[in-house]
Amino acid sequence: MDLDTVRTFVAVADAGRFQEAAAELAVTQQAVSKRIAALERGLGVRLFTRTPRGAELTIDGQAFLPHARELLRVAERAAASVRTGRRALRVDIIASRGAASGLMRAFHHAHPDVELDVLMLFDIETAVAAIRSGEIDASFRAVAAPGRPLPEDIESVRVLDEPLQLLTGPAHALAGARSVPLAELAGHRIWMPGIVPGTEWAAYYEDLVAEFGLTIEATGPNFGSDALLDTVADTPALATFMGEHTRLVWPAGHGLRRIPVTDPTPVYPHSLLWHRDNPHPALSALRAHLATTAAAPGAAGTWWPDWVRPY
Repeated sequence: MDLDTVRTFVAVADAGRFQEAAAELAVTQQAVSKRIAALERGLGVRLFTRTPRGAELTIDGQAFLPHARELLRVAERAAASVRTGRRALRVDIIASRGAASGLMRAFHHAHPDVELDVLMLFDIETAVAAIRSGEIDASFRAVAAPGRPLPEDIESVRVLDEPLQLLTGPAHALAGARSVPLAELAGHRIWMPGIVPGTEWAAYYEDLVAEFGLTIEATGPNFGSDALLDTVADTPALATFMGEHTRLVWPAGHGLRRIPVTDPTPVYPHSLLWHRDNPHPALSALRAHLATTAAAPGAAGTWWPDWVRPY
């Protein structure tokens, strides 16, 4: 159904005269008559009766009018959903409890008027494809995995270097340490079942292992963070790495310890990715917010893989 004919029908119904509707729509009276005639042919009914007082709705016209108004409202909502500045800013944060989630919560607190649509995609290839197709506006990622440079139309900026911490149970040999040098972790079993081969975080930990001679085990199914915490709490021989900004809650009886890692401190580099031609004004607001509020990256005494995009 042609929306121009529906819009013309509503204008005539409201004005009561073809001539006044034509003036409102900035078209000729003949054009209004043709549109109404086309609509009547399509519906197979008469919508108006011409009288000395103007145009009066028939019974069918009266029945069609509320639906016609709804059609126009739906069309306007559909257009507004993709109109720059009026649709929600769609951002991929990878995981709900990670650092990127915290960055977006802070942005929402600072800009409550910006409508957000937050989602979680799995890997960087999926995220980049979604950015290029317009499915999302931005994504938080570690950029970029070895041998997989970003396409030329994708921009990125480092927004946070997140220190890794060692998470242990109360009976672990390092549980009482206030901090632990990275080199001292060699020989300790670090269990991370969430590492998936081929992902950017797998590439990060592969380089960490190679650089410092660590032992990271990714064996066993990944039952999520609760199962990981339960196992680490109950197994003195196991520890795991946890981002400093990862928000986790566990039972008090677990007695888990979060221990800073030093000399150097391994940091996970979070970058924001977006399409260089994306005009969404809220994207500019997000970038400006991150530039002024995120912790300064590149601190002395930190480590990240050589393949991570520099500042």
